[in-house]
Amino acid sequence: MPTEIERPEAGEAPVEALEPDLPWVTVVHNDPVNLMSYVAYVFQSYFGYSKDKARQLMLDVHHKGRAVVSSGSREEMERDVQAMHGYGLWATLQQDR
Repeated sequence: MPTEIERPEAGEAPVEALEPDLPWVTVVHNDPVNLMSYVAYVFQSYFGYSKDKARQLMLDVHHKGRAVVSSGSREEMERDVQAMHGYGLWATLQQDR
């Protein structure tokens, strides 16, 4: 027997469609407070990046204003953003489209 799909009534807000489980990313943004060496240190310490990888990401933050530093599930990226905030860095998460 077919299942009936509920439709919102007139004036009722539509139910949000579920987003596909796209990867999420953590983005670190440039700020006027933290030293470049500190930002590279955080990337090495928290993410375990090599010195060269951490330096490249730090330079992206410095020159481009932002860098994607990790990707994964939303929950993982929320954890990474909170960790970056704990280090005093400005970070956000977004879906990787």
